[in-house]
Amino acid sequence: QVHVVESGGGVVQAGGSLRLSCAASGRTSTIYDMGWFRRAPGKDREFVGGIRWSGSLTLYADSVKGRFTISRDSAKNTVYLQMNSLKPEDTAVYYCAAGLSPASYNWWGQGTQVTVSS
Repeated sequence: QVHVVESGGGVVQAGGSLRLSCAASGRTSTIYDMGWFRRAPGKDREFVGGIRWSGSLTLYADSVKGRFTISRDSAKNTVYLQMNSLKPEDTAVYYCAAGLSPASYNWWGQGTQVTVSS
């Protein structure tokens, strides 16, 4: 069992930056991939990006590529989502997820709200 908790959401003006954290606990040795997702009001959940737990690979959605960066602190079992050049359309609840196999997510956090004002 793995438990993940997101933090760092808030309100920021367009063009600003925000960093989300996702702390994993429990059987973290079983984690293969970590992912970030978001759900905007009235829209489906969207994949934002992911990182292999080993740190060897990162992937990003086209909508955030070049603006968002995912990194990992192995000592803290924490994954970060650095969001720069934020746009109002980035407003959403952001979720962190952990999985046992590639691009498969078994455990989800409770989500953290990010609001970008214009």
